[in-house]
Amino acid sequence: MPDRLPIEDCLEAVIAAVGAERPVILRAPPGAGKTTGVPPTLVNGDCLPEGQVILLQPRRIAARAAAHRLSRLAGQPIGQAYGYHVRFDRKVSPQTKVVSMTTGILLRQLTRDPLLEDVGCVIVDEFHERSLEVDLALGMLHRVRTTLRPELRLIVMSATLDTQPVERLMPDAVVIESHGRAYDVDIRYDESLTRPSNTRGAIAQSVAARIPDALQSRDGDVLVFLPGVGEIHQVANLVEGLTQKQGVQVRKLYGDLSPADQDAVLASSDQRKVVLATNVAETSITIPGITCVVDSGLARAMQYDTSVGIPSLRLQPISKASADQRAGRAGRTAPGVCFRLWPSAMHRSRPDHTPPEVATADLSSALLMLASWGERDVFEFPWVTSPTEHAVAAAVDLLVQLGAIDRSLAITSLGEEMNRLPLHPRLSRLMLAAKQYDCVASASVAAALLSERDPFERSLGFDAHHEGLQSDLIHRVVRLQRHIDGTPDPGIHPAGAKNIKRVAETLGKSLRDTPDQTVTTDRTGAGDRPPTEEAISRSLLAAFPDRLAKRRAPGSESGVMVGGRGVKLDRSSAVRSAELFVCVSVDGKGEESLVRLASAVDEAWLPKELIESRRERFFHPSLKAVVARDRTYFLDLLISESTAPCNSDDETTELLFQHAKSNLDSILPGKDKPLESIIARWRFLCEHCEASPLPMSIDQALETVLRELCRGRTTFSELARAPWIDHLKGLLSYEQLQWFDQQAPESLVVPSGNRIRLAYPPGKTPTLAVRIQEVYGWAATPRIAGGSVPLQLHLLGPNHRPQQITDDLESFWKTTYVEVRKELKRRYGKHHWPDDPTTAVATRNGLKPRK
Repeated sequence: MPDRLPIEDCLEAVIAAVGAERPVILRAPPGAGKTTGVPPTLVNGDCLPEGQVILLQPRRIAARAAAHRLSRLAGQPIGQAYGYHVRFDRKVSPQTKVVSMTTGILLRQLTRDPLLEDVGCVIVDEFHERSLEVDLALGMLHRVRTTLRPELRLIVMSATLDTQPVERLMPDAVVIESHGRAYDVDIRYDESLTRPSNTRGAIAQSVAARIPDALQSRDGDVLVFLPGVGEIHQVANLVEGLTQKQGVQVRKLYGDLSPADQDAVLASSDQRKVVLATNVAETSITIPGITCVVDSGLARAMQYDTSVGIPSLRLQPISKASADQRAGRAGRTAPGVCFRLWPSAMHRSRPDHTPPEVATADLSSALLMLASWGERDVFEFPWVTSPTEHAVAAAVDLLVQLGAIDRSLAITSLGEEMNRLPLHPRLSRLMLAAKQYDCVASASVAAALLSERDPFERSLGFDAHHEGLQSDLIHRVVRLQRHIDGTPDPGIHPAGAKNIKRVAETLGKSLRDTPDQTVTTDRTGAGDRPPTEEAISRSLLAAFPDRLAKRRAPGSESGVMVGGRGVKLDRSSAVRSAELFVCVSVDGKGEESLVRLASAVDEAWLPKELIESRRERFFHPSLKAVVARDRTYFLDLLISESTAPCNSDDETTELLFQHAKSNLDSILPGKDKPLESIIARWRFLCEHCEASPLPMSIDQALETVLRELCRGRTTFSELARAPWIDHLKGLLSYEQLQWFDQQAPESLVVPSGNRIRLAYPPGKTPTLAVRIQEVYGWAATPRIAGGSVPLQLHLLGPNHRPQQITDDLESFWKTTYVEVRKELKRRYGKHHWPDDPTTAVATRNGLKPRK
């Protein structure tokens, strides 16, 4: 393969655009030589102003690897013309022209030096990964370039063609594309797979089973993509026998490896190797000798549930673009092969690109940085992709609760201190609270445990409950401190413990270096209960106020967290009896989030500024009444309550009304016939009289009366006893009442002289149930509603059972009466059965009239 890089065909265009003070968007596939070709061209040319070139990389391993490769190509030791700056490691000198650094380091530099006065050009490499930090850094750089330093050069390099978002951000940018050069890669899908593996063991088994095929398919090295470190270790164990037999090295590659281990993976070797890697190997580094890729098709990504404020690491399929990036690793130096452990049909359903992290991430760190930068309107900031209002609101709420900003996004003095620490705002708040409570050393370990890879493999050799601890995190801090002090713990990974120790020491030093800070060491002996338990627990409460939870009942593992989310303590939790506890580590899946790390809280520790006491009235469904309680809240979490008198004011009236309105049928007295009658008659008139003078419908009338009756009352039972009829009639004038009774009478006087109640069934014709002998003399059916509606007569026999139902009495007399008379006269001979009922005298008792 010739030494000339594909990117060299584009370098003149890059130099021309940079010389014209235009931003550059450089699209080039992996292997084109972007990272190693562009920086030397810039520093060796004369198109830049004075100042260093910053080469921005998304990961520490990529930043170090880029600097080492550039130094080797220049024939210089690292730290001369080319250096790097990552967390815990920095190799630069006064002669350094290009500094390869992680995005986090640049963001810190921007807060200290917003103008980047010593920087001439910033190259944003691997933009296509679209991390939140990269989007934030690009927005800040764009703001600096367009408002304060137009001479600052800006180059954005991406390995995919999806650069439209950044083109919209920088419409004056020159877009340059390199087609690169890659060998063909034979893509082989696993068509036998019907359901993707989603457990760590199943993923490791399926990947390990494919490695023998990969070793046989090509002569070069094999790169295996796995979703996480756990799967890497499992696959390494599964293939150990095979690789030893074939003389093949197994190398692991992930972000937390030591620099020496990373360098060993990236170095050329005469011995064949299998590299087990996370997605750090996808685009940002070059591993020599790879001709075969085995791709699990999976990655773990942090998803943030803004509804409950809980981040979780979720296993998810990679996008088509990521799959192409991984496959391309096999075609850098020779024709290659890629084994995709999913079927082709499943590949077609994958998303084209991975969504930008700003769409799914916790924005609190970004917003705190913007606040420290003086940004007061988040949505006016030049985002590559704007965050959602909901995500911004959640981040603002958290920062306000932590005391870092106020509601106008103005940063507080506490927020300024928090922003100076290279931690998530929660952990910054933890450290500053620890400074207040004089427990910085232990809190530094706690913060390191929460921010770094977990060094605990098992829970052997320590029972937090027996030790008297009421905090799962402090349990881990004590275990780790004992391990570091020389008491080996078989449940702790040595390399992980070493990393935690290094991070904790750095965090402690960052506070000690702050002016006017006084901290104490608080290490405890192996046999003592830590005197700092309360101090660390208080610090955790300051860092996680929105994660305070209250146990549902004594002895229960379940609780309710701020925000209303249900939580459940892990069965092994040291928090056995505390009513209040902080949910430090939460798995947001399921109906109840599982609390993996909790810490007990005393109610006396709750900060007064987040506590509110108020009297609340609410409807009690069991009592069917409005009741009052004096309640104390921490944020929106109910801490305590007591019964209080319930005054009959407008609030009580409205509460009772709203609940009674939807339960009116159960409130209205069911045995109150007059009330039933007036309601039915009102409804009948509204349905049958178009020219009705009634002021409203019966439903509106009932609602109006209900609202009035709710005044001075608090219970459904009081409403049931209220004078409904008087209030309903009170809605009508005298004339309207007269019309009401005329058009829909409650009862009628029949020819016998008896007054009989009418029935008004909903949606049906009003009925009059009357004995036949009592309506002799009526020639036709009576009508109501201005004569428009004939009554339905239920004509009863002497046994009070209907003998005929009709709304045409005249027809009944002429046709059916003769047969009815004949049958009933035979059975009830003493009763009155005249030949002509229309002229006969009606009788009340049905018997023949006396002469």
